[in-house]
Amino acid sequence: MAIDPVCKMEVEEETAAAKYEYKGKMYYFCAPGCKAAFEKNPEKYLGSHEAHHEHHGH
Repeated sequence: MAIDPVCKMEVEEETAAAKYEYKGKMYYFCAPGCKAAFEKNPEKYLGSHEAHHEHHGH
C-alpha cells in the first residue's frame, strides 16, 4: 500500500487513480485532484523543513 501524500489515504499502487514521480520516487494518489495539488507544491506535502517557514510573515 502507498499513502497519498496529499490526503494521507491508503492507495493500492495497482489501482491508484493517479501517480507522479518526484525526485526519483513514485507517489500514488486516490484522485487526480490530489495529484494536481501535489504537482503544484510537492514540498508542502512532503513535510520538508522548507515548507514550515510560511507562517513567519516578514
